[in-house]
Amino acid sequence: MDLRNKKFSVLGIARSGLAVAELIESNGGKVFLSDKNNQESLNLPDSTIKKFDCEFGGHSDKIFDCDYLIVSPGVPLNINPIKEAERRNIKIINEIELGYEVLGRKAKIIAVTGSNGKSTVTSLIYHLLKSAGLKVVVGGNIGIPFTSCNLIEPEYDFVVLELSSFQLDLISSFRPDVAVLTNITPDHLNRYRDFEDYALSKFRIFMNQTEEDKAVVFIDDPVIKENLRRINSSLMCFSDNKEAEGFSVGENEIKIGNRNISLNNMKIKGPHNRQNTMAALLAVSGLGIDLDEIIPHLDSFYPLEHRLEEAGIKNGIKFINDSKATNTDSVRFALMSYDSPIHVILGGSDKGEDFSVLMPYLRDKTKEIYLIGETKQKMKDCFSGLKYSECDSMEDAVFKAFKNAEWGEVVLLSPACASFDMFENFEDRGKKFKEIVSKL
Repeated sequence: MDLRNKKFSVLGIARSGLAVAELIESNGGKVFLSDKNNQESLNLPDSTIKKFDCEFGGHSDKIFDCDYLIVSPGVPLNINPIKEAERRNIKIINEIELGYEVLGRKAKIIAVTGSNGKSTVTSLIYHLLKSAGLKVVVGGNIGIPFTSCNLIEPEYDFVVLELSSFQLDLISSFRPDVAVLTNITPDHLNRYRDFEDYALSKFRIFMNQTEEDKAVVFIDDPVIKENLRRINSSLMCFSDNKEAEGFSVGENEIKIGNRNISLNNMKIKGPHNRQNTMAALLAVSGLGIDLDEIIPHLDSFYPLEHRLEEAGIKNGIKFINDSKATNTDSVRFALMSYDSPIHVILGGSDKGEDFSVLMPYLRDKTKEIYLIGETKQKMKDCFSGLKYSECDSMEDAVFKAFKNAEWGEVVLLSPACASFDMFENFEDRGKKFKEIVSKL
């Protein structure tokens, strides 16, 4: 896409919105930024406000004076300004779509989505490619925004993108060379009509692929298996239960093609990370890269912050920061990753999930539950019969868990909820948890 002399309006002046504005402005386009929040709450530097035409505290009709309306991921698609733009036949896209139309096919794109595991898979793919000496950049939901990459004259051969369902909702031509779908479990049900609507948004990652492209999927997932007909590209499946292009042959061993690969020395543990490793290796092999160049770098990959991250050991009690666990499936995997009795901290802002699905795992794996945030009452109603404590703050929860836990046990922050009721984001929540633990 030639951006010169085109007019763009951007809804949402956050990380990706600003990246879009920089790309448009530097390539001869005209951009207008609009955000429903006031200027002070966004904490924007003065240089940004001076550089771009902006409005705050709501969306005026000025947003409709454009050729393209670009919607940031956090902006709901059912708000009136978007409906009015549709009525006026303004083309509505997002940052990922703009980035792709500018980039074209100049670099190979590996795109990763899923309810859980997508950050680890994305980061592991990036780590493996970079460690093998290849020119690669990581972006999307982690790393830098897609449009912050050097898209006009790229200096790399591969782009690895983590994409949320929100980032897939408005794509129209985006076509990754390799698309990875890790799993689909209930999430973001406060944004979508129902679970089926959410699941279909994930499958949009495959919508423009052809048989020349690769689709890496977890075939054990019933929702994925039921919707395979929606994929037109070349399938590469991985499984814990049966032979596939990638499958488990033991707790710490997998097979990719004709190669048996030991995971004993990997620093990421648990059954979910076995699946994540299979997904990453299949994605890399889907690019035509020899796995013999890649496999030696598995053991140098470290767990991501806020994902089953060890936060310290106090009096023989291990503290684990899993703040990124914002849905029930993440919590299930976290509970399954430890053999020792667990004291788990749960709760936060509600995304519409059914917490009762955690009951068998909480019953089998935990000694006590510590409830925080706005979901306390909803969780109390779900967890009848289990031992729990209501806590006024994260600090209160950590102190109570520390007092009750014994040597050799685990205190696990794995909230099953978003963080916005008490914290800026899941990173802020995890950092506060680690700060409290460090002072015990």
